[in-house]
Amino acid sequence: MKDKTLLLAGTKKGLFVFSSDNRMEWTMSGPFLSGKEVNHAIYDTRSGKIFATANDSWFGSEIVWSADLGKTWNSAKQNPALAPDTEAKLDRIWHIEPGRASEPNVLYAGIAPAALFRSDDAGETWSEVRALSMHPTRPEWQPGAGGLCLHSIVLDPSNPDRMFVGISAVGVFRTEDDGKTWIPKNRGTRAEFMPNKYPEYGQCVHKLLMSPGSSLLFQQNHCGVYGSADGGDTWDEITKGLPSDFGFPLAIHPREPKTIYVIPLQGAEFRCPPEGKLRVFRSRDGGASWTALEKGLPQKDAFVGIYREGMTTDHGTPAGIYFGTNTGKIFGSADDGDNWSVVADNLPPIYSVSAATV
Repeated sequence: MKDKTLLLAGTKKGLFVFSSDNRMEWTMSGPFLSGKEVNHAIYDTRSGKIFATANDSWFGSEIVWSADLGKTWNSAKQNPALAPDTEAKLDRIWHIEPGRASEPNVLYAGIAPAALFRSDDAGETWSEVRALSMHPTRPEWQPGAGGLCLHSIVLDPSNPDRMFVGISAVGVFRTEDDGKTWIPKNRGTRAEFMPNKYPEYGQCVHKLLMSPGSSLLFQQNHCGVYGSADGGDTWDEITKGLPSDFGFPLAIHPREPKTIYVIPLQGAEFRCPPEGKLRVFRSRDGGASWTALEKGLPQKDAFVGIYREGMTTDHGTPAGIYFGTNTGKIFGSADDGDNWSVVADNLPPIYSVSAATV
C-alpha cells in the first residue's frame, strides 16, 4: 500500500486532518475537537495515535488522543495539573512531545505557566517534573507576550539522559540527568529588552529544535536566529541575511542537518512579513547564508502571522515543507520549498501544523 502523508492542523476551533498520496491533492477530515483550541497536535509513529492539546477557556485543558485518525477520542485519566502547594493554576497546554523509540509509553508536555510534565503510561496520567518547576531562578522568570509558556521540548537521541526545553521569556534549559537537575543554556543569545543584553537567562526563545541525525541545535528567538554545535553551551547568531531578527516558526530538513527554514516577521509591534511579502527563508549551510523562497506565495499585502508551531516538514523525497497562518490558510511545498501552493483555505486561525507518513 502506498504511503500517505498526513497534515494535522491545530486551530482556534478544533483539529483538521489532511491526507494525500502525492502531496499535491489533499483530502480534509474534521473538524475534530470542535470548539476546542488545539495549540498542538502530533502523530506518534510509535503507536499510530494522534495526540492533541484541547484547551477551553471555560472547562480547562486536557490531553486527548485518537487511534483512528480522529474518528474517536480518549482523554487522559489524570491530566497535567500544577502541585497544590503552588498558587499558580494551569492556563494552557502548549506542546506534546513523544518520547524516544526505546520508551514507547513515554510522552512529555509543556504548559503555561511554564512547567514540564511526563507520562509513562502512554498519556493516561501525567506528573510534573518538579526539578524544573522549582529551579532556583524561577522567582525571576518573566512571561512573554503569549504568557510564561514552556513550548519546546527536545530529546537528544544520542544521550538518553539529555533533554532541552525552551521557555518564553526565560530561555533554553538543559538536563544531563533525565530531568533531576537543569542548567540555563543561553550564552550568546541576545535579550535586547533587558538591561544586560546577554543575561544567563531571560531570553525569549520562540522555537527550539534539534536537527535529525545530528546534535545541532537551532532556535528562532525574539532577537535573532541562532545555532549551537555544542549542546547549547554556546550559541552563534545566524540572523545575517534575513530581513528581520524576529519570527516564531522554525523547521529543519529531515535529512540535511544544516538545512533550516524560518519565516521572518517585521517585529514584536507588527507581527507580519516585512514589506508585506510572505517569504520562507532557507539556509543549506546552517545559517551562513539564506535564500528567500517566494514562488507561489503572495508578495504583496500579505498581512498575516505564523505561530511558533506553525511550520513543519515531512520525510518525503524531496522534503515537503508546510506552514499555516493566523488567517486560516495552509501553504505547502513538495520540493524542499522551491515552489509553493495552497493546501487549505478558510480555516480558523492556525496554531500548529505537523506532518507524518502513514
